[in-house]
Order: sequence, then C-alpha cells, then structure tokens
Amino acid sequence: MAIAPQIVRADAGTPPLVSIHDRGLGDVVYRGVILFFALCVPLLVVLVAWEIARAGWPALHRFGFSFLTSSEWNPVKQIFGAAPAIYGTLVSSAIALALAASLAIGVSVWLSEFSPRSLRQPVAFLVDLLAAIPSVVYGLWGIFVLLPVLRDPVMPFLRDRLGLGHTAFFAGPAYGPSMLAAGLILAIMILPYIASVSREVLLAVPRSQREAALALGATRWEAIWHAVLPHARTGILGGVILGLGRALGETMAVTMVIGNRPEISASLLAPGYTMASLIANEFSEASSDAHLSALMAVGFTLFVITIVVNAAARWLVWRVERGARVSA
Repeated sequence: MAIAPQIVRADAGTPPLVSIHDRGLGDVVYRGVILFFALCVPLLVVLVAWEIARAGWPALHRFGFSFLTSSEWNPVKQIFGAAPAIYGTLVSSAIALALAASLAIGVSVWLSEFSPRSLRQPVAFLVDLLAAIPSVVYGLWGIFVLLPVLRDPVMPFLRDRLGLGHTAFFAGPAYGPSMLAAGLILAIMILPYIASVSREVLLAVPRSQREAALALGATRWEAIWHAVLPHARTGILGGVILGLGRALGETMAVTMVIGNRPEISASLLAPGYTMASLIANEFSEASSDAHLSALMAVGFTLFVITIVVNAAARWLVWRVERGARVSA
C-alpha cells in the first residue's frame, strides 16, 4: 500500500518573526529599566544624606566647626561636641583593621595555598560563619568573656609585666570596657569579610603565576610572596576596605564593650565613645530638639567619613591597578 507524500508547509512549526521595530523597542525599554534601577542607588544615597543633613543642620549651624572639635557633650546645658565620638570611631576602627587584616590575609593564604583539601572547606565555612553571628551576640560575648579576660590578666600584663604602663597608650587603671576591647571585638567581626574576599582573590590567581615562579627556582613561599600576592593585591586591598567600612558603622557590639565615656584619652585601656554608639545610647532619650539635632549631626558626620573613606579606597585601588598595568 503506497503512502501518499505529505506536503509540509515551510512556515509550519517556526516561531513568528519579530520585526526590527519591535526588537528595537524592547531594547529601549530594557535599557531604560536598567538605567532607572542603576540611578536609584545614588539617588537613595543622596536622599539619605539630605534628610540627615537637614535634621542635623540646626546643631551644625549653632556650633559651627567647633561641633567637630569640642570635647564637651552635655545635653543638660545644651552643649554638644562630637570630637570624642569621632576620635573613638577612628581609633577603634584602626585597631580592628591592624589586628584583623594581617590575621585574615594569613588565614586566606593558608586556605588557598597550604591547607589540605579535606580541611579547606570546613575551615573556610567556620571563618565565614563569623559573619553570620548577630552583633548583639558579639556584645554579650564581649561583656561576659572578653571584658573579664581583659580586666585580669591581659591589661595588668600589658601595663605592669611588659612595662608599658609608663607609655601613654597603656596608662591608667584596667576598667575592662575600653577602646582596646572595642577594637578587639571589631577585629573579630570584620575578619571574615577580609578573609573571604582575600581567599577568593587568591584562588583566582592563575596557576601559571605559581608555576612560572617555581620554574625559576623559587621556593613555595617565595612564589607566594613574589608572584601570587602581588597579582592579588588589588582584590586584597578591596577586602580590607570592605572590612574598614564594616568597622566604622558597627553599633551594638561596640556600644556594649567600649565604656561609653565622651572623653578623648590616648590610653587604649580607657573607656571611649564612637559615633554609632553615641547615637544608639542617646537617640531614644533625646528630649529636646537641640539634642536630637546634635545626634543627627553626628550621624551626618559618620556618613561623610564613610563616604570619604570609600572614595579614598577606590582611588587607592585605582592607583594599585594602574601601577600593576604599568609594571606589566
């Protein structure tokens, strides 16, 4: 029995053609939507800055530049100076960055270059897990574990046994709540951010970099120091700046361990204040418009410092990238 051939139409089963006009319209709409979402981010930053600056303008206008340089903070007398909070923010962040950066980079180098495969993922997971702990839990740990240890025996050991008590940085009694305690707890909190970014950057370094150094007779450590780390320095620097931004804005944990005293002291054993802890402590108790405006001015100052630090970091990263391209 013969089967009659079937005639198949050329356009059967094929999707309808999209006109060039419709395709161009879709591209325009897509581009416009993406542009709108991209502009929302800087617009949101500008709106936040505007609202905080507007709320803090009465205090800034009343006290002028002395608001940033005065050390007196007295809500009863309506006298406000943010210098102790600015000083505490910068010093505690510097302590945290000095402690956390070296430790985090060391951990990332070990995980990416020396650790056995069976330990790489578990240790990396535990390091990253530090970032998931709420800051209030860090604060409670600081109150019940860190502060007693600092009060005795760490601070007496630094001050008396090592003979550092005669220096300005370790003078005075060992209270426990102090600038040193705030720096230590901040170091623990920013360590996973720096370590995670640094580890990913080091793992992304091409294997040819290591092999070329080893082929020239370098030891394994020399290959890491002279070939791997210079190749990854831009990403590592970015991770360090990310940790610094995290340290500048931390609130609860620092508030619980720093002592909250509006004074400027060179001693790291003395209590202090940060801008974030000042706002957290007094915002709910601000009973006058002048007090509330002063707190908003402190928030605006913290916002400006954060923007300046991030802008300086981007410039530094650009300089490092430019130097790497020139040397290559």
